[in-house]
Amino acid sequence: MAQTTILVVEDDAAIRRGLCDALAFAGYAVGEYARGDGAVDWVLSSSPDLLLLDVLLPGKDGFEILRELRASHPQLPVIVLTARGAEDDRVRGLKRPRGVRMLRLGDRTVDLELGEIALASGEKRRLSSLESSILRYLAAHRGRPLDRRELLQRVWGGNSREMETRTIDMHVRRLREKLERDPANPTLLVTVRARGYMLADPEREDGV
Repeated sequence: MAQTTILVVEDDAAIRRGLCDALAFAGYAVGEYARGDGAVDWVLSSSPDLLLLDVLLPGKDGFEILRELRASHPQLPVIVLTARGAEDDRVRGLKRPRGVRMLRLGDRTVDLELGEIALASGEKRRLSSLESSILRYLAAHRGRPLDRRELLQRVWGGNSREMETRTIDMHVRRLREKLERDPANPTLLVTVRARGYMLADPEREDGV
């Protein structure tokens, strides 16, 4: 049976060492990181089963890290470590953004929960789970071109070393076949030269 992996992001060396030692003694595989900047990339590349995340970190605080992780990997279990006792801080740490659920792209409506595109004609087209994840990540970062490496890391869970960037091109081509009126001349899922892909016309409706 694979060993459960727990990652600890904590800048206090003594606390971090104590947590890691206790978890290792309990039989877990443990990773540790001391700073906020770079923590998201490190966490996603490690594909953990659980994250222990301090709030007060140098470089980037824990709440910002949590927001980024929730946008790309909403199912990752996270335990927030903090000495703060204020109620609004506790609520802020527990609140889980649901991310984008519905998209309106031109005359098309995309339900990312159901994995379905509804055309104005009434026709419906199915999305795979991976296609929905790609669209969700693009929508969460609308207005910013995303390069292939970032998409591989964020959507595929940090396994980009085992894959090639043409994997993204293949999935984008399939998405365009389902989204665009003319897939050869896309206007919704566009290519930004030398920068990557971007979701255009991103009028968005967040789920409630």
